[in-house]
Amino acid sequence: MDIILAVVPPVVEAARVISQEAAAGGDITDDGMKFVAAALVMGIGAIGPSLAIGNLVGRAMDALGRNPEAQPVIQTNMILGLAFAEAIGIYALVVAIMIGFVF
Repeated sequence: MDIILAVVPPVVEAARVISQEAAAGGDITDDGMKFVAAALVMGIGAIGPSLAIGNLVGRAMDALGRNPEAQPVIQTNMILGLAFAEAIGIYALVVAIMIGFVF
């Protein structure tokens, strides 16, 4: 779900820019290509963190099922791992925004 929410807005904006350029009789411009690149960066950049978060939570639940007494240690390490995995997704978002609006 995160991937869909991350990819749809830049793709829609890219399609809008490209369709406006095509209607004007021109080729695809740099603006259109920037939005396509931003959509690709965000889409590909969201795949890794989503897989990591799913894997991390699944393994934490397995560990809790085997050893419920270790819940505080497992939960602390899981939350720390989730923060690091989510940071990678935020880096992808920052790069996509930079491509779309700065470069």
